[in-house]
Amino acid sequence: MCKLMKVSRSGYYEWLNNSGCNRDREDHELTNKIEIIFKEGRSKYGTRSIKKELSRQSIIVSRRRIAKLMKKASLICKTKRKFKATTDAHHNKQIAPSLLERNFTVPEANCYWVGDITYIPTSEGWLYLATVIDLFSRKIIGWSMSNNMKADLVNNALLMAIWQRKPAKGLICHTDRGSQYCSDSHLKI
Repeated sequence: MCKLMKVSRSGYYEWLNNSGCNRDREDHELTNKIEIIFKEGRSKYGTRSIKKELSRQSIIVSRRRIAKLMKKASLICKTKRKFKATTDAHHNKQIAPSLLERNFTVPEANCYWVGDITYIPTSEGWLYLATVIDLFSRKIIGWSMSNNMKADLVNNALLMAIWQRKPAKGLICHTDRGSQYCSDSHLKI
């Protein structure tokens, strides 16, 4: 009996000569199939697509196992970033001049605010987030979220910022030239 490993000498040599357990052989064969599917998919297939293709070949395997084998084989799929346009600058509304002139360093709070819209993909669809940021502190002082990009989205964010900060006259609010920011309801705030 080998004292360090606490296994018999014959058991150790049997293990050494064994070509691997059934699961190791299955993983090796499955990894080869996954690599073929992955290459045929031009490195764009993830676990879902590979699982579908394996199902077509009557091979049932979980996505978790596929992911584990892909990681072990260093197969990383190329993902295309989803893009959603949030600015519609092609409108017939009046556009205000840029008073900020790319000077993003400001002397005190509530002098310059900036606003923008971003999007967040969720399992139930796109959500849009409008924010108002005080350039002095770089803090979000107003925000609004909705499943559409109507003028109410940016109006609610600006109203929240005004309600929280109660700025004096002379505040400059800088945004992009999107139709929401040029809407009549937004210009009246």
